[in-house]
Amino acid sequence: MAGDHIEPEAPQTVTTFEAWAILELFGHNILAGKVSEQIIAGQGFLRIDVPDVDSQKGFTKFYGPKAIYSLTPTDEATARAAARRMRAVPIEPWKINLPQIAEHTEDDDERR
Repeated sequence: MAGDHIEPEAPQTVTTFEAWAILELFGHNILAGKVSEQIIAGQGFLRIDVPDVDSQKGFTKFYGPKAIYSLTPTDEATARAAARRMRAVPIEPWKINLPQIAEHTEDDDERR
């Protein structure tokens, strides 16, 4: 109708979460670090960047929302102190059984 004014829809904005936190996962795993949301293959994941701890290198892991028991936002100093106490590793060596790959040498070429 003439004179009717239709307001355009406001663009949808996506609020993403990003904070230092203690992340508790089902399976009794606890990690501490910088947590943020990330979309992978169209699905939402929680990303945690565990900081370097002394001589142990930091790492990144992604978790689906159903793997998370709780998330406690905290300040950076607290998260780093928790990570230092936890000493989490990206994967336990006993959980993977990778075959040993022999290093290639020139002697190998001569045997062929």
